[in-house]
Amino acid sequence: MAKWVHEDSFGEKRALLMEGDEVLAARLHWFSKICAGTIAIAKVTHRRKGSRKAICTTTLPEAGHEVEVPDLPRDASEGSEVRLMIHREPMAERGRYKRAQGRYWGDKPPADAIPDENVLGQGEQVRRLPNGAWEDVWSLASEGELAFAGGNLVMTPTPAMTLLDIDGSGSPRELSLAAVPAIAQAIRWLDLGGNIGIDFPTIEAKAERKEVDEALAEALSDWPHERTAMNGFGFVQIVARLEVPSLLHRLTFSPAKACARFLMRQAERTEGHGALLLTCHPAVKAAIEEAWIVELETLSGKQVRIEVDPKLALEASQAQIVER
Repeated sequence: MAKWVHEDSFGEKRALLMEGDEVLAARLHWFSKICAGTIAIAKVTHRRKGSRKAICTTTLPEAGHEVEVPDLPRDASEGSEVRLMIHREPMAERGRYKRAQGRYWGDKPPADAIPDENVLGQGEQVRRLPNGAWEDVWSLASEGELAFAGGNLVMTPTPAMTLLDIDGSGSPRELSLAAVPAIAQAIRWLDLGGNIGIDFPTIEAKAERKEVDEALAEALSDWPHERTAMNGFGFVQIVARLEVPSLLHRLTFSPAKACARFLMRQAERTEGHGALLLTCHPAVKAAIEEAWIVELETLSGKQVRIEVDPKLALEASQAQIVER
């Protein structure tokens, strides 16, 4: 039976849905005071007359975050204080910044405003995830590509949607059907949500397009979403709930922060006697928080040193044991 296992340290919590040794899905949460599920106190800063929609600015648990709220009561005027439930944390994207999204959370919130249980709080807390499992997921997110028999799936996050592009050999029908398992894996491993566009090869026969639609429906049958049928150009659009940035989004738009966390995790798992030497790009070093170094030295019992190399790629950071 599949079960969630999760570990946390160095600014993030990682979760994997495992069935035996197989990874079925993954989720990544960066510790934040304004994340999905947070109850926040905020002031109404902008609201048009007669509209229930408003922009509020948080005061607690962390001040200064703007939140888009669609359902404020009529008496919540500009300047008044309200309680909100955060449903989606703020997200940085290329060329723009998405505000957090929330719902009004009065003294007696409506039943439909109660959030789903956070999967990262379920399952089994472990000291370490299975060897290599998280590394495989992280590698997929870092590379943004997934090979399958006869082709390749390329994943690109854009401000409008996450685009999955299929390329390879064989007939459009054969290539599309071969890509379906890879699409299902990528969506679950990278915790994709929001608008997702899948660019299949153009399939002229309507019956063959329907065959691919049915295969995709079966592959995603246990994943909550809405989906269009494939159009004549091979395009399918999916809409799913979005609460946190996907792993692909994290590594694309915050690569230094993601690589810093991954390096710290590597360092924690490095065994041997001596000091821990971390070698990384200057941007990765800048993203490492002092508290993480203290935590790493406490957990490992080793002195930690950091050296920078501007020639290193962000994801090429290394952790090794050296003499004291």
